[in-house]
Amino acid sequence: MSKTVLITGASSGLGRQTAKFFHAKGWNVVATMRGPDRETELNQLDRTIVTRLDVQDPASIDSAVEAALDRFGALDVLINNAGYGAYGPLEATPIDSIRRQFEVNVLGLLATTRAVLPTFRTNRRGTIVNISSVGGRLAFPLGSLYHGTKFAVEGISEALQYELSAIGARVKVVEPGGMRTEFAGRSFELNNDATMSEYQPLAQSLFDLLGPMLEQGSTPEAIAEIVYAAAIDSSDRLCFEAGPDAVSMLAQRRATDDDAFYAGMKQQFGLA
Repeated sequence: MSKTVLITGASSGLGRQTAKFFHAKGWNVVATMRGPDRETELNQLDRTIVTRLDVQDPASIDSAVEAALDRFGALDVLINNAGYGAYGPLEATPIDSIRRQFEVNVLGLLATTRAVLPTFRTNRRGTIVNISSVGGRLAFPLGSLYHGTKFAVEGISEALQYELSAIGARVKVVEPGGMRTEFAGRSFELNNDATMSEYQPLAQSLFDLLGPMLEQGSTPEAIAEIVYAAAIDSSDRLCFEAGPDAVSMLAQRRATDDDAFYAGMKQQFGLA
């Protein structure tokens, strides 16, 4: 029998390509998104259902999990992909934006994970794949919110692996670097205030770095292959670095002591 995967944030980018990749591998796919009525491609695939799931709406999470079980009888993998990045000076960021960043990237991930655990526990199997980021292991300026959420995903996953082993399930973390997706347009929020002139050179330095990083990053198709590899991995391996830039950056971070790394970052962004 085919296995079944539920993917959040499947309307575009990595989520969409991951849905297509799993389908090509013969899986049943539950592609979830906030606006399924606008989907015109994934809903044409066999063994695939497209349904609404907004990670900020617990009822929609429960409905999506129920739809998966009703249609396919079981759920084998959850891929927590939905998320976005909020950047900018903390001083310029409205409290509502702060709340939303953590509600989507952290609380939404926890709520969706919690919703699938009863069936994983009953069946004594299942895998959670949390899409983190290289930004869950190191931080750039003006990213206190985004990096705060991705660092949280890393900690949640590290702790969760122990309790999931008690029910026969696993958790994996995928850490992409730059990706050539619509992230900058669809999933990127900038909070800035030009009157706070002190922050503006730093903001420009950040964009000068992030622009090429995204343009030269991995394709979502390439990262989807790593997501799939994580989902089917039966070892105790937790983290999967995704993309040559992620591998390079994280290797450099591990090889550098904190003081030297922070000093280098400050110099790179004109703060030294």
